[in-house]
Amino acid sequence: MTNILLIVFTISLLYFAIANRLMTYVKILTLQGVILFGVAFIELRELNLLNLIFILLETIIVKALAIPMFMRYVIKKNNITREAEPFVPNFVSLILVTIIIIVTFIISNVINDPHLHKIYFVTALSALFSGLYFISSRKKIITHVICYVVIENGVFILSLAVGNEMPLLINLGVLLDVFVSVFLLGIFINKVGDVTSDGDVAELSKLKD
Repeated sequence: MTNILLIVFTISLLYFAIANRLMTYVKILTLQGVILFGVAFIELRELNLLNLIFILLETIIVKALAIPMFMRYVIKKNNITREAEPFVPNFVSLILVTIIIIVTFIISNVINDPHLHKIYFVTALSALFSGLYFISSRKKIITHVICYVVIENGVFILSLAVGNEMPLLINLGVLLDVFVSVFLLGIFINKVGDVTSDGDVAELSKLKD
């Protein structure tokens, strides 16, 4: 079941590559949050109850609910155009993300480590590099924030591979990383919204002291 969920997560990256609307990106974040909740629930059953509850709440409340709702709020508050407006055609993005997934799969097969969970490794690296690509190929600032969350989801998947040995403090660090990064970037977007009309990266050149 875990493998199926991670495969669906990887497919969501392909869907992200061809999506045209910001609200679709937000829905993909919600889907990824639900998937991470399912993977954490299945994979981390050996943890003590407190740690397990903490991780499950982190995934379902923060990743699946709070962050997508916050992204919707920022988009509506700043009247950001709903179109994603990528620099490159969606078909090209689909091909590049597919190549990223294939390359990470090849790398996982080259590494001969009995402790390496290949499906986690492939999914995590695919999310990491795809997120970096999405940031570089999208125009809007809000999209960059969303793509950062995709990258963080990849890091979270990688941590789940060793989740049964992961202490509570590391989980807390991941949670604080999400809160600080996303909400501070959200505040930044709100301020930029006073200067830019639609959140386009190119309009950052208008910002002055």
